[in-house]
Parts: sequence; C-alpha cells; structure tokens
Amino acid sequence: MIKLAKYLKPYAWLALLCIALVFVQAMCDLKLPDYMSDIVNIGVMKNGIEDAVPVKISRESLDILQAFMYPDDAVLASGHYYVPDASPGAILCVTYQPPEDYSRDRVKADRETLNAAFSRAFMVKAALDQLSCLTPEAVAALPESTKANIPPEMLALMAQGADLTAMAAKMPIPQRSELANRVLAQFDGMGDMVASQISSMALQAEYAAIGVDVSAIQRTVILKIGGKMLAFALLVLAAATGSIYVSARVAAGFARDIRQALFEKVSAFSSAEINRFSTASLITRTTNDVQQVQQMVTMMLRMLIYAPVMGLGGVVYAVQKSVSMSWIIALAVLVLLCILALMFLLVTPRFKTLQKLIDRLNLVTRENISGIMVSRAYNTQGFEAGRFDGANQALAKTNLFVQRAMATMMPLLGLIMNATMLLIIWFGAKQISTAAMEVGDMMAYMQYAMHVVISFMFVSMMFIMLPRAAVSAERIAEVLNTESTIHDPARPETPSGDAAMRGLIRFNDVSFRYPGAEQDALSGISFTAKPGEMTAVIGTTGSGKTTLMNLILRFYDVTGGAVEVAGVDVRQLRQHDLRGLMGYVPQKSVLFSGTIAENLRFGAPDLDEDGLRAAAETAQATEFIMDKESGFEEHMSQGGTNVSGGQRQRLSIARALAMKPPILLFDDSFSALDFKTDAALRRALHEQAGDATLFVVAQRVGTIMHAQQIIVLDEGRIVGLGTHKALLETCPTYQEIARSQLREEELHG
Repeated sequence: MIKLAKYLKPYAWLALLCIALVFVQAMCDLKLPDYMSDIVNIGVMKNGIEDAVPVKISRESLDILQAFMYPDDAVLASGHYYVPDASPGAILCVTYQPPEDYSRDRVKADRETLNAAFSRAFMVKAALDQLSCLTPEAVAALPESTKANIPPEMLALMAQGADLTAMAAKMPIPQRSELANRVLAQFDGMGDMVASQISSMALQAEYAAIGVDVSAIQRTVILKIGGKMLAFALLVLAAATGSIYVSARVAAGFARDIRQALFEKVSAFSSAEINRFSTASLITRTTNDVQQVQQMVTMMLRMLIYAPVMGLGGVVYAVQKSVSMSWIIALAVLVLLCILALMFLLVTPRFKTLQKLIDRLNLVTRENISGIMVSRAYNTQGFEAGRFDGANQALAKTNLFVQRAMATMMPLLGLIMNATMLLIIWFGAKQISTAAMEVGDMMAYMQYAMHVVISFMFVSMMFIMLPRAAVSAERIAEVLNTESTIHDPARPETPSGDAAMRGLIRFNDVSFRYPGAEQDALSGISFTAKPGEMTAVIGTTGSGKTTLMNLILRFYDVTGGAVEVAGVDVRQLRQHDLRGLMGYVPQKSVLFSGTIAENLRFGAPDLDEDGLRAAAETAQATEFIMDKESGFEEHMSQGGTNVSGGQRQRLSIARALAMKPPILLFDDSFSALDFKTDAALRRALHEQAGDATLFVVAQRVGTIMHAQQIIVLDEGRIVGLGTHKALLETCPTYQEIARSQLREEELHG
C-alpha cells in the first residue's frame, strides 16, 4: 500500500477532512451512553433531581439543614438563597439563586461545595428522623455499635419519642458536629451513591411538602438531557454521512488515478512487457486488484481512527462507570483476539492464491471466447469446458474457504458480545443490589463494552483484509514500477525532411533475440527499402518475418546492429515521430467498436469525406461499405465481428492508407483476399501510393512477385535477396516456395 501512497496526495485534504469527521463521530458516539445513563439515573430513578442542592426549600428546613453543615458551608448556603414575594398564609420558602456578580466558574465551584454540604446534612437529618420514629422497643433493640454513636441523654429521649432532629439542630456547635460525625460514621463504605439516593428522596419529600411540581422538574430534566442526546445523535448522523461521502470520493478518485496510471503504463509497454504479464493478468490488475485496494482505502479512512478512538474511549468511560467489572471487557477482548488471530493465520495465505486464480480464470475465459470457433471446429468444447471448470472450481473452493471462515466469525462474535452482556448484567445486578452501581450506569457500561468489542472487531477485520489488499497493491505496483524496454531518447533526433529519405528503411547487420530466448530470432540482416518501391518478405513459418516488421515499428529493440528509418536510427527517434511515418496493417486485423468512418479516421482524425472514400476505394472496400444500410456510419462491433475476415482486412488497409504515410507496412495483410481483389488492390496501391515505401510480409508468392525487392528468410537469416525472376534462378528456398504455390507457366508470368 505504501508504494501507491503517492496517488493519495491529491486527496490529502479530503482524507484529513474524513478523519476529522470520523473523529467527531466517534466522540459523539461515546457521549450518547453517558446521556442515556443520566436520563435513567437522574430523570427516571431520581425524578429529575440532579444533585442535593434544592431549587426551593422552606425556611424551616433550610435552617435545620444548615445546622448540620460546617459553619463556612452554612454561611455559603445563606448567601445563595433569597426570599421571594410570598402570598399571605403560604409556607415561607427560599429559592436558590447565586449572586449576580459571580463568575460562571465561581458559581460552579460553589454549587459543588453546596452539593457536598447539603448531601451531608440530608444524611444526618434522614438518620435522625429515622431514629426519632423508633418505638421504645426498637430503641432497645438497636445494635451496640449504633448506641455507641448516640449520646446517652438522646437515647433516653428517643425512648420517649422525642424529635431528635429538632433537638440536635439546637445543640451547641461542637456537640452538634460531634453527633453529625457519629451519625455519618454509620454510612462509611457505602459510597456517594447512597448519599445521592438519600438526598434525592429527601428533596422529593421536601418539594411535595412545599408544593413544588416534581413531575415538571423531571420532565424538564429529561427534555434537557434528551435534547443534548438528540443533538449528538444528529451530529453523529451528519459526521457519518459526511465521512462516508468523503471516503467514497477519495477512494474512487484514488482508484481512478491508479487505473489511469496502469492504462498509460501498459500503453507504453513494449511487446516484451505485455508478454511478461499476460493480457489476462493485466486486466485483472486493472480491475479486480484496483477494486481491492479501493475497498481497503475506504475502510482505512473510516475505521483507522474510528475503531481505536471508540475502543480506547469505551475502555476509559467503562472504567469510570465501574472499575470492578473491567475484567469482563478484558476477557472479551482477549477471547476476541484469539479467534481473530486464528482466522488471520488461516485466511491470509489464501488471498494471494485467490488473485492468482482470478488471473487463471480470466486467461482461460479469454482463450475460450477468442478461440470458440476453433474449439467448435475441432469438437473440443468438452475439453475446453473441463479446463474452464477446473479453473472455476479452484477459484470457487478458495473463495468458499475464505467466505466460510469469515462467516464463522459472525456467530462467534455474536456469542462473545452476548456473553459479555450477560456477564455485565449478572455482576452489575449484584452491584446495584449493594448500591455500588446505578441502573443507568450499568446500561451505559453495557454499551461501552459493546463499543470496545465492536472496535476490536473492526480493527481485526481491517487487518484481515489488509493482506489481500497488500497483495493487490503489490501486483499493481509491479506493473507501475516496470520500466518499458522501449523508451524515447533523452535527446531525440528528427526524421529527415528530404522526400527521398523520408520513407527510406535500412537494416545494418541486425540481430535480435527475444527476452529469455537461447538463440537469435534474426541475425545478420542487412537490406535497404526505398521510397516508391515494394520490398517484400517471404519465408517459411517461424522464419522471422513478423519479427522483422516489429523491429521497424520498434515494438522491440534490436540486440545487435541498427534499424534506420528516414536516415535516423529508430532508437534515436521519438516513438510518436517514428510511428507517425508509418501506416501499419497487422497480421490479425483489429477493428474497434464504433462506426466504419471512426475506424478509418483512427490515425487521421481530421480526414474529410473525400479522403475516407479515396482510402476505401484504394483498399477495394467501397463496394461492401456502400452496401451497408448506413454506409460509412455503419456501426462496427468490437473486433469487427459483424464483417467477414476479408472485409476486416480491407478496412484495416484503408485505415493505414487514410494516413497517407511515407511508409506502408503490410504484415501478411492480403491473406484473406481472393486473387481478383488482391490484384485490384495491388494495382490501386501502385497508382495511389506510388511514392511511399511499401514493405510487405506475405505468404503468397502471387502477392509479391512484382515487387522490386524480395527478401527470403529462413531460420532468421536472409537466404535470398532480389527480384522474383532473379530469385527463381539463384535461391532454392524461394524456388521451393514458389513451385509449391504456382504452376510452371505462372512462375514466369
């Protein structure tokens, strides 16, 4: 993946935006369980009472509570409550209102201090109220540890049913403080939750006594917390939508650029590089491999930040809710990692095999489709079906193994998640029963635990997918890093502008060996092809005729000697300039999907209608073109499969002629023509392209017997060079070829 990172540079700012959106989404997701916990704990369980500080309280109750506060806290409380206008006969109440000149930070600090102070006071008051309600028998049955914290005189009064709270409030400060400390000692070890619950119940009773609508407080708190929760949920939705859009755009642009780079690279490859990779493999690398990398980029942009933030954040928030249950998350993560490590070891090696099997299937499919007529002619459909079935079955088996392994993970992960929830509920319920945990906190803990498990699952899934994407990236990089053996020179020369030299082709002691071959395909080749003349090449199969033409076009570079075109070594010319001098008709006629006119204008896009007709007429293609319903606008299917082989050949010749180049190269391009059309075409070529250099590779002697120069090849060497008449007298190889094709009277015709 690192080798392809440069293709992400144009999208760096979008990638950063995506990461920022994902971070926002993760942080908002982490806040939602906390708000849900507050709704349950405060809004439902405590009827909306957030802390121990009363929003409104009777003057009498405030005085009693202040009696059980520390002196400084009592003074602070007095400064934060005021007496509003009250109707006659109403209970005298005070309302919480911090002084207006206080800063927000000071108000917050004061409220925290008051919360602790009121919580302490409510606990003392609740304990004394409870003791005041005891019967003499219950007082006598109190544990000795409890009696030890109550002064003897108060125990006596308790037995008489006295109001201990009112009596304690009137005690001198030292005795009152000592009594409060003794009472609070009974709550040691119970935690803040007990104090919060006692304060909540006491406040509810106080509000009911003074006529405050507790339901309105509860409704307000639930709407307030719910509103925040809704805002965060909407922010999650917006961030998730934005991250999906941005990540898709980055990944799609990244994949598009890589495909473009692959196409341009492959387009610049010489035949040696094309043969090295194979067409089927190059197609797979440009499609399936790029798709794998694209999917990985999408996942990395969305999960690389989201999963770690959610995982680590979930752990932190869960520990804040309950430290004692942290082992449940640790156990779940450990089991999850063991399962994923096993999957990683099993699945990863199969990914590389998978890509190779896709290559193999593409190769077999391409061969079957392109050679389907041959297969039918030889009745080998069964054999080809078996070949395809073998490649298909191998791919299917590997795919099934991978998919089954991945499918097995889902129920296992579901089992881990459900087992984790069960453990949290089991141990959380025990903590709730001992007042060590609140219901909302347990619910939030469950959600945070799920966040942690799912985050580890996402990270692990990403690391499982990464090897396949890495294999694909390596295959893509292999193509992109392959340098073509054919490249333009640093200081290119320009072809000669002299008409006499422009079409000149000269071979100077040329030898050539294919990459990896043990011997030369051509050796000691020297000749000159001149403008206005036809130079023909003939020889037995495999003698090097097409190779000779490929060297002129510089599809390969010579391994010895030099090929000159227009007076310049082809290696010193830009490929564009070199091939701009030539009209090429390959051995296998290739037409592209589009109209006939578009195919003929392939090398001459500005060619007018008259030029099209002239090229078609010279190639003897006008008659069948005009027989078409749309003429030159008739649509051609891919590869020209909707016309005959001879018609494809003539259209390919017309395409080369349309360029009006100084050099025309025909690689066995008349093989599909009948003798009449062949003769007419050669006459037209002589008339219309008389100044061009005609270089013709042929199998039929009748096609080239009137050439000014015929080159006879045998096993990569020139064994004859001259006219038809001269070669019949001096070259046994040519004589053998000619006599095998022509009658005696035709040989000297």
